[in-house]
Amino acid sequence: MLAYTYMERGKFALRNKPVPVVQDPHDAVVRVTLASICTSDLHIKHGSVPRAVPGVTVGHEMVGVVEQVGAAVTAVRPGDRVTVNVETFCGRCFFCEHGYVNNCIDPNGGWALGCRIDGGQAEYVRVPYADQGLNVIPDGVSDREALFVGDVLATGFWAARIAEIKPEDTVLILGAGPTGICTLLCARLRGPGRVIVCEPDPVRRRFVEERYPEVLTVTPEQAPDFVRRYSRHGGADAVLEVAGTADSFRLAWECARPNAVVTVVALYDAPQMLPLPDMYGKNLTFKTGGVDGCDCAEILRLIAAGRLDTTPLITHIFPLCEIDAAYDLFEHRRDNVVKVAVTTEG
Repeated sequence: MLAYTYMERGKFALRNKPVPVVQDPHDAVVRVTLASICTSDLHIKHGSVPRAVPGVTVGHEMVGVVEQVGAAVTAVRPGDRVTVNVETFCGRCFFCEHGYVNNCIDPNGGWALGCRIDGGQAEYVRVPYADQGLNVIPDGVSDREALFVGDVLATGFWAARIAEIKPEDTVLILGAGPTGICTLLCARLRGPGRVIVCEPDPVRRRFVEERYPEVLTVTPEQAPDFVRRYSRHGGADAVLEVAGTADSFRLAWECARPNAVVTVVALYDAPQMLPLPDMYGKNLTFKTGGVDGCDCAEILRLIAAGRLDTTPLITHIFPLCEIDAAYDLFEHRRDNVVKVAVTTEG
C-alpha cells in the first residue's frame, strides 16, 4: 500500500509498505477513505516532536471503513464507517477512567498514531484499542463532515469544555487556523455573550468574518485594547490559546481579566516563559496540555443534529499519490488554504 512516511528531519516521502494486520485482540484495521494534513504533521517534519519515530507513516486525522477486527473488539465490526481518534487509550487505567485519555499509561498511550506507530496518511491503518479509538459515523453524516472529529474538532471541543465558559462571558480565541476555528465552533455551543478571535492573517480573519458574522475579529497589535473595550471586567473571562507562538502566549495572559481561565492547547516549537512578576495579582488559572479526545461520540451526535459543521474548513482535496503537493500547499499557506483533505479513493 502507499503510505506517507517520516524519513528524517525535514523529509517525508510516499513509500510502499505492507498492508497492516491485526496484531492484538483489541486491534482493528481500517481502510482509510479520507485523511487530512495537520499542523502537528509539520511539527514532526521539522523536528519539533522528539518522540516521533523515523520510518513511521504519518497522519492522525482520518475516517474510513473497518476491514478487520481482533477477537476482543466489540464496539465496531467490518463494514462500519468510523472516525479514528488521534489518541490511543486503554480505557482502564487511572487516567482513562478519569477522562484524561491523553495520559493513558499504555506504552502506546496518548498521541501514537502517525507519531510513534504508523498513522493514516495511507491506504490502511491499524488502530490499537479499537473499542476506544473508533467511533461509528451515524447514517447521513459524510466522510467530509466527520473528518475532523478525532483530532482538531476533538481538540476544540475539549478546550471549550475545560475553559469553564459561562453565559454572558467574553471569550477570546487566539488563532484562526483549523484548530482555532474548531475551538470557535465549540465555544459558541456554550452560549457565551461574545466571542473575539485574534488572528494576524487577514485571509483567516476574513474567513471568520464571512462565515460567523457575530464573531468579532482583531489583530494581535490591537488585541489588548480591543478586548478590554468589549469586555465587562477589564479583559476576557476565558482565553483559549490555539495559535502556538510566543506573541500569542503573551497575549493570552495579557488579555485575560483578573481571575480568568486561560486554556493553552497550542503545540509550541520552543519553550515559553510565564513572567510571574508581571502577572502578579491577576490570579489566573492556567489549563494546559494535549487534547483528551474522549468526546468523539458526542461530537458526532452534534454533527448529525446539524449543530456543528466543519466542512467549510476543507478548502482543498488531493489524491494520496499527490500528497507531496498537498503538503507544499498547506505548509506555505497558498491559495487561501485552511485544511487539505487527502483521498485514497478514485
